[in-house]
Amino acid sequence: MVDIEMSASRTALRPLMPLGIGFAISTVLLALLLAAAVFAPLVAPYDPMAMAPQDRLLPPSVEHPFGTDGLGRDVLSRVLYGGRVSLIVGFSVAALTTVFGLVFGMIAGFSRLLDPLLMRLMDGLMAIPGILLAIALMSLSKPGLLPVIVAIAIPEIPRMARLARSAVLTIREQAYIEAAISIGTRWHRLLLFHVLPNCFSLLIVQATFVCASAILFEAYLSFLGAGVSPEIPSWGNIIAQGRNFVQIAFWVVFWPALVLGLTVLVVNVVGDGLRDMFDPRTSRRRP
Repeated sequence: MVDIEMSASRTALRPLMPLGIGFAISTVLLALLLAAAVFAPLVAPYDPMAMAPQDRLLPPSVEHPFGTDGLGRDVLSRVLYGGRVSLIVGFSVAALTTVFGLVFGMIAGFSRLLDPLLMRLMDGLMAIPGILLAIALMSLSKPGLLPVIVAIAIPEIPRMARLARSAVLTIREQAYIEAAISIGTRWHRLLLFHVLPNCFSLLIVQATFVCASAILFEAYLSFLGAGVSPEIPSWGNIIAQGRNFVQIAFWVVFWPALVLGLTVLVVNVVGDGLRDMFDPRTSRRRP
């Protein structure tokens, strides 16, 4: 009887095992990508800015595992340094979006007077395609890392704000909130100690998806020439500068594009796993 019950338990858990393995592998890969970006000066075999015209467009080899670009620069070194830019942008945008989205969402969720005004403002921002809004904002400033972060964060804030507002609207109807209000709890203590802890996990999960989206947005902007300065190695800049050689030296575009896609994939998988961890009801069940 015990064997039958154990067998049934294994059968029930088997559909969830691939999700757990995928989450674990993605977490390890994300940690490796972060380590490679942080320790790029120690890991990179060459100076990413050093040009060697005599070595231009060399295929992958022992000396240059990812080959060289049109100016003889080592592609592996540039990809490692480019990861620093992309990951800084991704995590910074996620942090800014979470903070401002949480503030706007909590204000809108608790203030019936400011709710319509803030939500119409958020709707107006959401009506503009994010990439077009980011390009328009970048056209008003000089190329740089901080303007890119701000330009990408602004289109993402409305989505986070609406998510925070929906969570606050649900939380404020709970009995413990009414009890806290009945005993005279001040509004700032109510938000910090009763509302925030109950919606923070939801926003952290959403922040991982914002991070992945921001990494892609940075690559879009850099590829279009509206991102960081062209001399700064970022995955978008590397792809943009190598697109003219894709027919004769595919590795110049292939490797940064592969790492970019892999990074976005693992961040999304980690976010998906965190969502299932914080809310088991959203776990995907396979027949």
